[in-house]
Amino acid sequence: MSNIVAIVGRPNVGKSTFFNRLIQRREAIVDAVSGVTRDRHYGKSDWNGKEFSLIDTGGYVLGSDDIFEAEIDKQVELAIDEADAIIFMVDVESGVTGMDEDVAKLLRKINKPVFLVVNKVDNAKRAEDAVEFYSLGLGEYYTIASINGSGTGELLDALVEALPEKEKIVEETLPRFAVVGRPNAGKSSFINALIGEDRYIVTDIAGTTRDAIDTKYNRFGFEFNLVDTAGIRRKAKVKEDLEFYSVMRSVRAIEHSDVCLIVLDASRGFDGQVQNIFWLAERNRKGIVILVNKWDLVEKDHKSVKEYEKAIRQQMEPFTDVPIIFISALTKQRIFKAIETAVEVYQNRTKKIKTSKLNEVLLPIIENYPPPAYKAKYVKIKYIMQLPTPQPQFAFFCNLPQYVKDPYKRFLENKLREHFDFTGVPVSVYMRKK
Repeated sequence: MSNIVAIVGRPNVGKSTFFNRLIQRREAIVDAVSGVTRDRHYGKSDWNGKEFSLIDTGGYVLGSDDIFEAEIDKQVELAIDEADAIIFMVDVESGVTGMDEDVAKLLRKINKPVFLVVNKVDNAKRAEDAVEFYSLGLGEYYTIASINGSGTGELLDALVEALPEKEKIVEETLPRFAVVGRPNAGKSSFINALIGEDRYIVTDIAGTTRDAIDTKYNRFGFEFNLVDTAGIRRKAKVKEDLEFYSVMRSVRAIEHSDVCLIVLDASRGFDGQVQNIFWLAERNRKGIVILVNKWDLVEKDHKSVKEYEKAIRQQMEPFTDVPIIFISALTKQRIFKAIETAVEVYQNRTKKIKTSKLNEVLLPIIENYPPPAYKAKYVKIKYIMQLPTPQPQFAFFCNLPQYVKDPYKRFLENKLREHFDFTGVPVSVYMRKK
């Protein structure tokens, strides 16, 4: 469970450049995952072996500066509530502005680590100019130039030092299902429909983070923890449709779960905000089930389910092997099916396939459809094994791993899905040197 660090500040101080710099370094270490570029405002980074999630608040506000003033306050308040540490970025070129002072005022009241970062300091003259930021009353500041990365090392050393140690979660054997989605999609109604009036079979365990409430669910022979993101925050604080709010809320729940039940409102469809949450779950390699709620309210003809489903799958490409279930939390239609499917997806995610079986099934297929030759060199895949990770990852050992391109990796992934059923689960395929 990683810490969350939020980057706040007014527009054009260089938050996104800094954010991209931090997550790219991390991207360079891990294999790039398809879909990573879909959502520019959330990423993972690590420094000195300590991993943290990074949220760039700047990416979530569109509109003119005056709209921005109101939004930025909301975002800073939300970041203060949800993040473990805050990077407050200002810009030496424009000096201290009124908006900076507003943000500083909010940040002075809190008892979480706040790092004042003066950006665009790329020479000695500017380093001297940065002194005026002491007036914000946030103590010491860090000078950086996010365009070339100078100064970021010291900042990150201090940042990871200040991040609270996450207490190691006692190994819970129960699967964890997170219910996520945009506000008003019916998450609470879905959870209430599941739990019903039989509250006595439910124990509320305060989550390891104060914002995700775990509910133990034990009925019909299923037992799991339900991680509920619905109805946690005080509504008054945040305008409901703020995209940033849904994403920030979902980040913890998703990182903390095995399977995500993404609830969407049938009348709104698989819109941008739901897609953000979907790619967030996919990038974290979680199991996914899509629940189209309020299906009872949609005008239907004989083909609407198929068409609706097809439209969603087009937007999920290339990861389309995901169960989509049409439910109504109100009439309890198919909510049991939703849980049954989530349990199946959990089993798919934890499935281990014997090496002998993998090779027996896949090697003949690979022989018939080998990777395309590259620069007149032929790639020979000799051996396949599943890696000992919490989610399905497979290593294909071959003579020239660098010549195997994404389309062929997708072909291998599809063959794995075809023969071993990984519905609802992202599968990673790695090429390794034999």
